[in-house]
Amino acid sequence: MNNLQVTSEIGELKKVLLHRPGKELENLTPKWLEQLLFDDIPWLDLAVKEHDNFANVFRKNGVEVLYLSDLVSETLDADISVKEQFIKQYIEEANVTSDTLKHVISSHLHSIKKTKSMVEITMAGIRKSELPNFVKRTLSDYIRDYPFVTDPMPNLYFTRDPFSIIESGVAISKMYTSTRSRETIYGEYIFRYHPVYGHGHTPFYYQRDNLSTIEGGDILVLNQNTLAVGVSQRTHPAAIEKLAKNIFYNNPTNFNTIIAFDIPKSRAFMHLDTVFTQVDVDKFLVHHDIKKEVKAYELTRNFKQEGKLTVIPIEQKLDSILEKYLGRPVTLIPCGGEDVVASDREQWNDGANTVVLRPGEVIVYERNHITNEVLRQHGVKVHLIASSELSRGRGGPRCMSMPLFRENI
Repeated sequence: MNNLQVTSEIGELKKVLLHRPGKELENLTPKWLEQLLFDDIPWLDLAVKEHDNFANVFRKNGVEVLYLSDLVSETLDADISVKEQFIKQYIEEANVTSDTLKHVISSHLHSIKKTKSMVEITMAGIRKSELPNFVKRTLSDYIRDYPFVTDPMPNLYFTRDPFSIIESGVAISKMYTSTRSRETIYGEYIFRYHPVYGHGHTPFYYQRDNLSTIEGGDILVLNQNTLAVGVSQRTHPAAIEKLAKNIFYNNPTNFNTIIAFDIPKSRAFMHLDTVFTQVDVDKFLVHHDIKKEVKAYELTRNFKQEGKLTVIPIEQKLDSILEKYLGRPVTLIPCGGEDVVASDREQWNDGANTVVLRPGEVIVYERNHITNEVLRQHGVKVHLIASSELSRGRGGPRCMSMPLFRENI
């Protein structure tokens, strides 16, 4: 059996990767919220309880739940030279400029006996007060009132964004903001070096050091032949072209078409999956702003020029586009129903962001009660999870989960 397999958004889910919120959330402060891409500070204890409940919904439905910190620590424990490389690379990417401080941080991380604890510290960020014998050395230390020597990564529980499983390979994201750029280091090590999920067996369809930005929330696998990718605030058209060339030419797959959807460039619409997710073989949950007319473009292999793409504008309504590529009639279910106010409110709270357990069965935030009732009216079974704290990070159940294995449809 393949260790990685995702050829749709809706095939029966067998294995999923999560990140249980950790001390990185307690390293959020009002002064640094904007820099760390949060609008509010979640209460960690309740966020963990909500996330554990989320994980248990998967388990109760026969899904194996894996955690990011476990896979990273297994990767590093498998090869001491990889662990040394990881620590060095982590410090370099944390933008530590002082050679003395680099040495102090390295010694601190090496002193932690359990690899998983060390990994969780890299995720949480390291405070100056946590370093033994830290003293002010640089001009920045004296002038900038900043409490960390390495930044926290509070967005890590959105495991969808740093990488995407496509068929049996992975696209490591080039993140839009410098704040989140270091998150992809964990996926890089897992899919290169993990004894099960890496070890040279996993094709890479995108690399974290590519120039143009792309994030996993913009990548949806419609079927074994077609990807949908959002041109969003965080995903650049050039990245989609690079991904397409890698999939069509460099690491050939069964995919022959990528549909690029041009969506509004705003915080509320940060990724395609915040306005558009599939919930059944013929049903999609959508926000009203893209329900009618949407700019879309078809990318395919150029059979006249090797290594080139053919790009064709698609001037149709969303349902017509989906029906063409899925080969069946589709129903667009409006987030928040037909009430524009409810639609905008519940989309902001990730009402359009669902993760599918199996066709017609999804996990949703319970707070979006209007959307959830509309889904039920369309025959979709909903599993409700609490989200008073998790939703403060501006991401829903799909954002918080990365399927590693789905059954083929």
